[in-house]
Amino acid sequence: MFTKIDYLKRGNERQQRAYNAITHLRIMKDLADYKPVLCGTVPIEIDIEASDLDIIFEVHDFTRFQELAITLYGCMQEFKISQYEIRNQPIIKANFKCKDYEFELFGQAQPVQEQNAYLHMIIEHYILKEHPELKQPIITLKKQGYKTEPAFCKVLGLEGEDPYLLLLEYGKNKGII
Repeated sequence: MFTKIDYLKRGNERQQRAYNAITHLRIMKDLADYKPVLCGTVPIEIDIEASDLDIIFEVHDFTRFQELAITLYGCMQEFKISQYEIRNQPIIKANFKCKDYEFELFGQAQPVQEQNAYLHMIIEHYILKEHPELKQPIITLKKQGYKTEPAFCKVLGLEGEDPYLLLLEYGKNKGII
């Protein structure tokens, strides 16, 4: 699910624009070896005007990926690339703007279907299918400045220090992931 972006062509206007921006840059083709997957709010239709396009990748050779990202997108507006750790996991991230979108290319040495961004999206998609009435309250919270996972936790009544981990735990407990 969500491993190809063709569904965006038949989606809402913003999804169609996202499809055009991604295909214009040839991200899915030029970086196909890294198994790219668009994650986040656009695929599940809870994006707001400020939402970016998050594309995750399975990257084992950070140097090669960085060189390729610079070659392909280094000329883009506000391009920057960085490497650091999240939860003791090394990651590489490239950010830039193109076609009215902010892009985030996020790589780590883990299959994309096991990365938290993908798992969160699958859980959120499931919740919205089971409880479509939660869509508008989540969008409202996002417009108020909430990140996506904290917004889901708030509407679900999940409490704790880390909404990202809470949402994963929720998904595991419900058998979603």
